[in-house]
Amino acid sequence: MPDHRRYSKNVFNTCVRSALLVACCSLAPFSQAAFDTAGQVNDLVKRFTEAQQKMDVPTLQALTAENYVEVSPLGEVDTRERMLTFYVKKDEKQALPALTVEDSTARLLGDTAVVIAKVSYASVVEGQNRTFSLRTTFVAEKRNGVWKLVSAQYTPIRPPKKPE
Repeated sequence: MPDHRRYSKNVFNTCVRSALLVACCSLAPFSQAAFDTAGQVNDLVKRFTEAQQKMDVPTLQALTAENYVEVSPLGEVDTRERMLTFYVKKDEKQALPALTVEDSTARLLGDTAVVIAKVSYASVVEGQNRTFSLRTTFVAEKRNGVWKLVSAQYTPIRPPKKPE
């Protein structure tokens, strides 16, 4: 191969490598920002579910937008006000169920985020352990620099079938 072709090929390879390096370096801040934002939204979901578990109405109110709406596990559409009244403590003696959030995945769409998570509840009813899980979709919106939940939908997860 003549020297000028080898030189041209080396220059081309060097330019391509340099362009890829610059592109990767310039995308790094965006991916870090997306990671940080996903963390903020996942934290919002965690604080919201903790407030549900504690029946903490003021925190639930602070974490939700005024136009918040949810679809309950029974398929009912509840406004924010109806959701908040559900969490008013009715019986101080009643033990609150333990609640865990797992498999949380956030997708960012500008100032909107969608989080899909598994929310599990465990309690003792009449001396027996009861557990159930819901696949939950949370939608959050960033308004004036603050993330708030605008929607949630709860879908029951069927328990595994018992072996016959």
